[in-house]
Amino acid sequence: MKTATPALARAINDRLALDLLLEHGPLTAPQLRTLTGLSRPTVSDLIERLMAGGLVEVTGESGEDRRGPNARLYGLVANRAHVAGVDVRRDAVNVTVADITGRVVSEASTTIGARADLAALIAKVVGGAVGRRALDTVVVGAPGLVDPRDGELVSPNDVPGWRRDTMGSVRERLGVPVILENEVNLAAIAELRTGAAAGSEDFVLLWLDDGVGAAVVLEGRLRRGASGGAGEIGFLEVGGVAFCELLNAEIIRRFDRDELARRIAQGAFAYATLLDPGLVVLGGTTGHEGGDELAELVADHLRALAPAPTEVRASTVTGNAVLQGAVLTALDLARDRVFG
Repeated sequence: MKTATPALARAINDRLALDLLLEHGPLTAPQLRTLTGLSRPTVSDLIERLMAGGLVEVTGESGEDRRGPNARLYGLVANRAHVAGVDVRRDAVNVTVADITGRVVSEASTTIGARADLAALIAKVVGGAVGRRALDTVVVGAPGLVDPRDGELVSPNDVPGWRRDTMGSVRERLGVPVILENEVNLAAIAELRTGAAAGSEDFVLLWLDDGVGAAVVLEGRLRRGASGGAGEIGFLEVGGVAFCELLNAEIIRRFDRDELARRIAQGAFAYATLLDPGLVVLGGTTGHEGGDELAELVADHLRALAPAPTEVRASTVTGNAVLQGAVLTALDLARDRVFG
């Protein structure tokens, strides 16, 4: 077995320290030694190296009575890089900008006109929200199938002005990496990291909003399928009717809570039978508004259908789950680039 080279060992130690600063906030050198298990000279060297690289700075001192090098608090240089999460709806573009620590620093939104130049509009809203900050990565969530091989939309959506080259044009205008992802997949990332699925490696997110869809997470990883079509439950026929029609946003208002739960359970049944995820999360407007009461009713109906025990939970992500998933995804990419 080969041992790590000195350069690789330094890189590993640096990333370990940076991740600890992300998790805990500013730390002293003794605290970093305790958390990393590294020696005093090694920690001193890595702090010096990270400060020289513009990644870490002194943010204060620990305790009013303490002085000297051991009392200094070292924290991340938050404005070293920023990311933007973008949620493209059928009628609006919403943007959230966060610094490298994940702190939200700006938000913006605008409506999409019938004849809008969508690429120019997205770039304008992102640029306005970012301002003079250093932008590293943009992640865009939009309805439709995204081919995991080239990151391009492979099915039409209802967003006015969307073309095959829309993302390429946005990349040219912003001059930074721009990643396109299905919006329900991004919502699932938010549920996995901060929501109802936190701590669960296997789950399915049923998205019940102006559109109906799903996202599949197995072994802690988002599963897109060979062509990006994993989770597109709206096309599944139930009793000869497409599932998206069974839960059309315009007609679900006519149902009582039990009938709504019964219909949702019919879709969840497909995943419980084929994938046995153990957990189904109800997201989107309907999932949020239904809350625990709707989730319990869906679980009751699902229990009568599926042989595998499957828990049903309402989404607990507050705010725009698509935007939050986009920011989290962008932060992962940016930190790998900036931190190494």
